[in-house]
Amino acid sequence: MSRARDTPFDEVRRRAVEEYAGRHPQLRAAGAAYVALITEVLDDAGINYLSVTGRVKSVQSFAGKAVRPGTDGAPMYADPLGEITDAIGVRVITYVAADVDAVAELLGEELLVDADRDLGEQTEREGRFGYRSRHLLVRTRPEDADAVPPVLLGQQASVQLRTVLQHAWAEFEHDIRYKGTVPESYARELDRRFTLAAGLLELADREFSEIRDRMQAGADSRVLSSSVTDDLRDPRIGPQDLAAFLAGWFPAAGWSRTDHYTWISSLVLESGIASLEELEDVLAEVDSDAVIAAMDYRYPPGAVRRLDDALLTHFGQAYVDLRGNDHRRDLLTRRLAKIRAGAPGDQR
Repeated sequence: MSRARDTPFDEVRRRAVEEYAGRHPQLRAAGAAYVALITEVLDDAGINYLSVTGRVKSVQSFAGKAVRPGTDGAPMYADPLGEITDAIGVRVITYVAADVDAVAELLGEELLVDADRDLGEQTEREGRFGYRSRHLLVRTRPEDADAVPPVLLGQQASVQLRTVLQHAWAEFEHDIRYKGTVPESYARELDRRFTLAAGLLELADREFSEIRDRMQAGADSRVLSSSVTDDLRDPRIGPQDLAAFLAGWFPAAGWSRTDHYTWISSLVLESGIASLEELEDVLAEVDSDAVIAAMDYRYPPGAVRRLDDALLTHFGQAYVDLRGNDHRRDLLTRRLAKIRAGAPGDQR
């Protein structure tokens, strides 16, 4: 019999809260490390997303959850430290629903997934509109112990995946229902209105996906507008011009984060490329099919990731050594090895 069952519940709760309070600094460090890890994974994959944020449950919040009663009135958690699995929470907000699935698939390949609940599917099975979110319970793989921060070893995190519209609905609904006081006389009308809003937002999510697909399918590779940013003193290719150009050059690639076009434009300039015409000449020398085969993408990469790999293929080690790549030199070194192994030839 566990120690928790041998001890009065109040004492179990007190000890659990004390231990949680002692762990809290480490949990905060682990939470920040999970946000950084997941952000790096998504950025490396080229998946477009709005934000990756995290939170660590406060000691007060943990204490409140530890004493929460179950449906039978008995304590919900006999072992709060072991059974409360959302001490660390990470939230990924994407623009379209298809990217929620892509993120879930990616995290399933990079981390161990102990649980995967799609609450949108549950809502659909019940024949109604409402809360839509996908929740994963993840932890790092034991075989990756040397590649991840030690603070993450054995530490679970709850990862919530939503589109921006699903997030807006959930946050507003939660704010109204759980943080405000809803008169009983308004409850049925509010239920109806929230259901109507959920249905409209689901339709909007589908339309956003269709718009993105149409934009990608209709991109014109001949788009070559000005080759500088709005600031004439900035010699980089403008992010908007670069985005339009890449949409045509890599028509099958997804859109990347807006800030990533700005980031990659700096690397393009650091590589000695100052115009779209020069970039086109460089990309024309890269065998895109060979790069795709070598990288063996597990899902469609974004346009910035495709450009990143093309520049890596063309410039080789010189690209890895760029000052702007200092923070990811090991990652690019591994990628370059894959490219060289999969596409032998004159790689610089």
